[in-house]
Amino acid sequence: MSREAQPAYLRQGQWLSRLWLAAGFVFLYLPIVALVVYSFNASSLPTQWGGFTLAWFSKLADDAEVLDGLWLSLKIAFCSATAAVVLGTLAALSLVRYKRFTGRTAMVGMINAPLVMPEVIIGLSLLLMLVSLQRWLGFPERGMLTIWLAHLLVGMAYATVVIQARLQGLNPQLEEAALNLGARPVQVFFLVTLPMIAQSLMSAWLLTFTLSLDDVVLAAFLSGPGSTTLPLVIFSRARLGLDPSVNAVATVVIAVVSVAVIGGSYALARAERRRQQEVAQAAHS
Repeated sequence: MSREAQPAYLRQGQWLSRLWLAAGFVFLYLPIVALVVYSFNASSLPTQWGGFTLAWFSKLADDAEVLDGLWLSLKIAFCSATAAVVLGTLAALSLVRYKRFTGRTAMVGMINAPLVMPEVIIGLSLLLMLVSLQRWLGFPERGMLTIWLAHLLVGMAYATVVIQARLQGLNPQLEEAALNLGARPVQVFFLVTLPMIAQSLMSAWLLTFTLSLDDVVLAAFLSGPGSTTLPLVIFSRARLGLDPSVNAVATVVIAVVSVAVIGGSYALARAERRRQQEVAQAAHS
């Protein structure tokens, strides 16, 4: 049906849908744009424009607290995202490949619990458990390791859901064909399964990396002396009064995350196009 032949109510519905979509994008991204713009503000007041300047970015080079917090946050986010994808892949494979095994219901419940449980409850329970372990064993002390464990717990749940959804959509006959051709199960996983779920692995990694990078609640419960992440630094400074240096820090983080997301999306799209070309060539050969 052509656009002119559509009923009036359908055309009105399309315009209304586009209007709501545009309003949603404005609501989500306008505050981020305003934050980036005011990071170049010459005035010491974060909401009053006083001219263009790069002084706040040069000031970051001398701010040891912010730089240490940023470096710690990046390390924790990278390690927790990588470990969450590895463990999430194993968990997703177990749930998809083996429909019945002892403890499957409990495993599903433990994976889904962090998705619906408030972070305050997770942080408090982990704090009590780790404090008890430290009292009995003298290990671990609150710091980077405890924050990483908390982020891994939450990140693995998200990674498992993302990867499991992709595994459920795979054609099992491809893996069976590889087995019939003499490939071992390990070879089937690395040569057949892994390339087909590469997009979901990257998506899960980016998701868990972002969740770890901007976490405040869990880090507040489990951080220790000398292990203050960047969100905690920003939150503590916001309580005392913001200045454009905080906007500059946020702009740097936005730039880092944007580059990572755009680069990851480009790599995934390129890999998917290459895979489709190889499939097409194999079908015509």
